[in-house]
Amino acid sequence: MSEILTADTVSSFTEERLENLVRSALLTEVRLTPKPGLVDIRNTGAHKDMDLASFERSTAAIVPWMTRFYRMGFESALGEAQAVLPMLRPIGLACECDMLQVTGGVNTHRGAIFAFGLLSAAIGRLNAKKEPLEQNRICDVVARFCRHLVAKELSVSKGGGLSKSEAHFLQFGLSGARGEAESGFCTVRTQALPVYNRVMEEWGDTNLALLQTLLHLMAWNDDTNLVARGGLEGLYYVQQQAQELLWEGGVLAKGGIEAMQQLDDELILRHLSPGGSADLLAVTWFLSHFPAGALYRD
Repeated sequence: MSEILTADTVSSFTEERLENLVRSALLTEVRLTPKPGLVDIRNTGAHKDMDLASFERSTAAIVPWMTRFYRMGFESALGEAQAVLPMLRPIGLACECDMLQVTGGVNTHRGAIFAFGLLSAAIGRLNAKKEPLEQNRICDVVARFCRHLVAKELSVSKGGGLSKSEAHFLQFGLSGARGEAESGFCTVRTQALPVYNRVMEEWGDTNLALLQTLLHLMAWNDDTNLVARGGLEGLYYVQQQAQELLWEGGVLAKGGIEAMQQLDDELILRHLSPGGSADLLAVTWFLSHFPAGALYRD
């Protein structure tokens, strides 16, 4: 892992640095191997329409858009935080179009565009206010952007049939990526980052830290990607399998990597892919490069 940003480096945080950090986060996540059910160097996971090369093309297409998100956050810094999200949506849609163009219409990074677009805009807002770039500050600005987002977009159907996101919320109470953003990436801050930091301190191995963190996310994150593919049964199966591996020590135990490979094979057979957890893993790596900071309110 590269050095955590210090007060001096965040004060000169540039758009180029932002793009490089987002690019590294996305490529680090997709190249991490073995990831159960997910595209990696070993295989294409539970996917038949995407592979490592398509993720790399997609990354190259969407990263330049992070500057646009950043600038919108910077330029709107004097306005109400809740007013920013509607301004970001057109940028997100244009970014998705570029993604779909280079992947032949395959959704490789829609969740990542949502997450990193918000994070980039939050960093822009903080920079405009000359406030420290810290994990808690960045995430709490995201939460301000997304205040009441779940209630506005998932609680009431807009008519014309339920979307997958609406169905997951109305039937099962699962708020997915919107809920995670509205919480200021609570799962990342309270579960993923502590695991990642602990393994890095004890082992000094980024791959092991990320794989162990992924297992924790798979064990406890209510991943709506899994529900979309396998219903609640699919979600609970993955959570149970990940919890059992963690009980045995996860990838830090003897034979842990082989156990991850076996779980990968099992999820492929069941067509299950924890894509939501993969997005949160990339966010974890990204945020790990900023100091934690104190709890913050905009």
